[in-house]
Amino acid sequence: MNGSTDAAPPGQWTADELMHGKAGEVSPPTSPNGSATSAPASVKKSGRFSMKSMKSSAKKSTDPMDWGMPGHMTKEEVDVFMKFRDEVEKRGGEFKNTVYSFGLIEGEAYCLGRWLRARKFVYDDVIAMVEEATEVRADAGKHDFYPDPVSALGCGPSLYMHMYPQLYHGKAKNGCPVFISKPGVLNSDGMECITSLDGILKFHWHVMLHDFKNRLTRHKEQHPDFCNFQTVTIIDLEHLSSAQLSKRALSIVKTQTAIDSVCFPETMNRTLIINAPRFFSLTWNIIKGWIDPRTAGKIELISSRKSWEARLKELCEVGEIPSDYGGTGQATTVTMEKEYSPEGVVHEHFETVYVGSSGHATVEVPAGQEVEVTLWTRSINEVVASVVDQNDKTKVFVSGTSFKHTGGTGDNDKPSSMLLTKERIAGPAKLKIKFESKAGRFSSAGTYFVACSLYEKK
Repeated sequence: MNGSTDAAPPGQWTADELMHGKAGEVSPPTSPNGSATSAPASVKKSGRFSMKSMKSSAKKSTDPMDWGMPGHMTKEEVDVFMKFRDEVEKRGGEFKNTVYSFGLIEGEAYCLGRWLRARKFVYDDVIAMVEEATEVRADAGKHDFYPDPVSALGCGPSLYMHMYPQLYHGKAKNGCPVFISKPGVLNSDGMECITSLDGILKFHWHVMLHDFKNRLTRHKEQHPDFCNFQTVTIIDLEHLSSAQLSKRALSIVKTQTAIDSVCFPETMNRTLIINAPRFFSLTWNIIKGWIDPRTAGKIELISSRKSWEARLKELCEVGEIPSDYGGTGQATTVTMEKEYSPEGVVHEHFETVYVGSSGHATVEVPAGQEVEVTLWTRSINEVVASVVDQNDKTKVFVSGTSFKHTGGTGDNDKPSSMLLTKERIAGPAKLKIKFESKAGRFSSAGTYFVACSLYEKK
């Protein structure tokens, strides 16, 4: 089956179709402006497919984004495709499940094509990659890739998203989901208080194989011609400083990208890096030279807000763009709160508190609402926590309660948490959550995270 032109079973592409495209089919948009690559004029006019006319009239795309895509493969690439297809079907089982991680609904030509492009159609390298990915995902697969995000993280997803805002928001003109990540405001100290690197790893499996997969599947069901199982990604570096690039922060990013690079190849349709500080821009110019031209061509670095807003409007309809990114869609903060806040919670307030000999956080509870306060930490130094009125310290809502981390201190050990308010505190109230260290006047108690959940008053 290395390049045969025999008729293919339903859903399969013939060798000629992989090279020249299917009759009347419009290729998924891959060009920078999100436009589609149309079938040749001979097909448009007649509505009938003639391989002879296709071969004579069609010109191979010179757009590097079309390289290796169904309808744009060379004879040699098709031979490798057919060999890989046979191997996937022969092995079946977890090998096939790894390849079709987003499900058979993606379509054979586009799914297999992702893996082949990732290793430049070198057959042995593709097989080795799938075998490695099968091994990498094996343990997570035993747990169904963690369908419950709370169990995966060890805390509510809203806490995690506050520390490292990441969300899906609308879709691009080519149908790809738009993913927005804000590493510029990543709070690695707060992150350390609420979860572990193991929890972050588990949560990423959840995101890819329950959240992202479900979004792709729903869109495919609504739009059968959709084949781009990829994302248009916005990486917002606003507020990024070199001090934020700590070992832990880099470990978080590395943990996620390590999974994606081997288990979910070619899922980046386009990436816009926006609001980059000068130090990053200089570094990127060097890094870009190390990346192959096709990958580099998918990544755009745009620091000017006017320029990146204009670029976003080329890629997405204005209603699909969040209002805080120049569109008319709902703001990213609203989207995250709606998607990730626990049931019944109308608002959440979070603070990271660095406790020396003392420290505090504040929260205002409106009339008609009530609040629960939960503390998180990895600090083994004991503190006494209390809740008082901001303006009247004699008005005590929660008296002094001892709290410290009681678990292990490794990166994969879970942090400690405590519900400070045994009963919800009703508004209107302006509260101060106070910390007093028991470690001594001249020593630092450590970092504590305060999560305030507001509910409608019962």
